[in-house]
Amino acid sequence: MSGGAPKPVPVSSDKILCIPDLQKAASKKLPTSAREFYNSGSTDQITINENSTAFSKYRLRPRVLVDVSKADTSIALFGRKLEFPLGVSPAGMHAMAHPDGEKATSRACAKAGVAMGISSYANYPIADIRSACLSSSGIPQIDHVIQLYTMKDRAMQLRIIREAEARGCKAIFLTADSPVLGVRYNEWRNDFRTPEGLEFPIIERDTEMIRKVTHDDTFTSFNDDTHNWARDIPWLKSVTGMEIWIKGILTAEDTLMAIETSCHGIIVSNHGGRQLDGVPATIDALPECVAAAAGRIRIHVDGGIRSGTDIFKALALGAECCWVGRPAIWGLAYDGQAGVEIMLETLRIEFKRCMQLTGCNSVKDITKACLGVYRVDGPLARL
Repeated sequence: MSGGAPKPVPVSSDKILCIPDLQKAASKKLPTSAREFYNSGSTDQITINENSTAFSKYRLRPRVLVDVSKADTSIALFGRKLEFPLGVSPAGMHAMAHPDGEKATSRACAKAGVAMGISSYANYPIADIRSACLSSSGIPQIDHVIQLYTMKDRAMQLRIIREAEARGCKAIFLTADSPVLGVRYNEWRNDFRTPEGLEFPIIERDTEMIRKVTHDDTFTSFNDDTHNWARDIPWLKSVTGMEIWIKGILTAEDTLMAIETSCHGIIVSNHGGRQLDGVPATIDALPECVAAAAGRIRIHVDGGIRSGTDIFKALALGAECCWVGRPAIWGLAYDGQAGVEIMLETLRIEFKRCMQLTGCNSVKDITKACLGVYRVDGPLARL
């Protein structure tokens, strides 16, 4: 270069700039069995891959010459302000990624001002996860929801509900898509078992009990595959005042069932591609559910969200809030609480920039008018 031209600044290849960077860095740190457990889906991996790639068919329609200097990313959820429309999904075994597990995730969520789901397969008790995010005055800084399966042992299910209530959880996320586990070749091939020393205190399983059987067998032993709308939703409503949300809905028919049974909300979800392979990507199932709901029930979505732009697209298609699971695991594996903070801040910045570049000053401004859909046979189609 000649006379005073700027010299290129070396960029570290280890710097985390986006969620794929985080996934790559975290995957290097995880043992093979843990990495495949977290990162894989069921059978042919079709749904898990399409969960992310399906977002690419939607195109953003930017608006220009809009003052976006005061763009506000916040929403209200469970009576509390969220800094942006995101929560960390309930996902099992955070402590397999980092010893602090769900406690580290809870602290990171508190710092970022987002909600968190607590899995039935958490490695720490509800009390510890809630206590991890206490303010200086001793009040939890964020809201948590408790994820439940339908259980054969109703007494244990009720104990979990009572503990969640006592600790201030706001809602039950009932995972409804799992009468049995999906066919997960990697778990069977690796004879996956929860690592020594980890427990599932919420479902009352110690490490010795867990290590005796496979993950699949542990699930089969306590989950009730006779679950149904007519029995389980009325029972939940009879025993708790917490909100009841159904997680795992992908169709208009089940959206209508959630409305009919007076649930508070649904999470459009395919279990991260870990249940029935070949079902739609959640971003593709979302519009059908939104249309069926017609504003009568609150709708959230998870699955394949890997950028702030993905969050924006989901909101434009009718979701109120998005949830992410694997990105939190990758953050933990990368650097514990600090890694989860990086993940959340990355998504927040990307989401705000996307809002500003599309001329949106509030989340309410994000509508179908912000999107088009790519057509291979012609011009971009407006929604």
